[in-house]
Amino acid sequence: MQPKHGGLIGIVVHSFMYKPLRNNDFDRDAANRAVLFTAAWVFDPLVHGDYPPEMRKYLLDALPRFTSDERKLIKDSIDFMGINHYGTLYAKDCIYSSCVCSNSSCIAGGDHPIHGYLITLAEKDGVSIGEPTGMSRFFVVPNGMEEIVDYMKKRYHNKPMFVTENGYASLNPTTAQADELQNDTKRVEFHKSYLASLARAIRKGADVRGYFIWSLMDNFEWTSGYELKFGLYYVDRATLDRVPKLSAKWYTDFLTNNSLNGEETGKLITFKYSSQANYLSDK
Repeated sequence: MQPKHGGLIGIVVHSFMYKPLRNNDFDRDAANRAVLFTAAWVFDPLVHGDYPPEMRKYLLDALPRFTSDERKLIKDSIDFMGINHYGTLYAKDCIYSSCVCSNSSCIAGGDHPIHGYLITLAEKDGVSIGEPTGMSRFFVVPNGMEEIVDYMKKRYHNKPMFVTENGYASLNPTTAQADELQNDTKRVEFHKSYLASLARAIRKGADVRGYFIWSLMDNFEWTSGYELKFGLYYVDRATLDRVPKLSAKWYTDFLTNNSLNGEETGKLITFKYSSQANYLSDK
């Protein structure tokens, strides 16, 4: 169909960035495995033609093996990579270390082999990795955006990328009043800081073609229904009116006037705007 209709074909992966919990080689390796066992698990076969060798080291024959024909079929079979990125977590080794975790931010079963014998958590010595949001385990860690894009650039020979989701869930959405939800200064600061981080990665050469905010308006979330509020537009559930929040006004100004944190975005990134996406280029 692509020869007939044109366009690009790619795949989207949700990926946190990971930092070692402790300053040792075990946790540094665990942080690397955390990305391998999520993003690289999907992207490596479609770019390199096989699963990451690091995964095979731990999973052995539990990981399927491709035939030579299958490798030829899937290698370089995508035109772009999509990344849904919302935050950063700590990773702790579970191969050479005990992984008993009493921390509420741990994922149950996080030391299972499919996760690379590691555990992920959002706190270190009782301190969160970043400012909390309304979504559990989504914390504000802007430099994670630059780091995950740098990682993809290096591992996949700078294949074109889109940030297909990046967004902020309002705190206390069920108790906040409509005017509080509309005056969403935290969301504005979130997108300012994450766009600045993305711009740094682009300045270093990352081929990022687009950035999508999640979401245009408050929507129905997978497991949270209408409780979580990610939108640039507030939706009155009684009248269904759509009301632009402060973030919508800021983002309009950002796209129109090329201003990010008081700095001309022309010095950072060049925008070409369409109704579907914000295309970014350092060209």
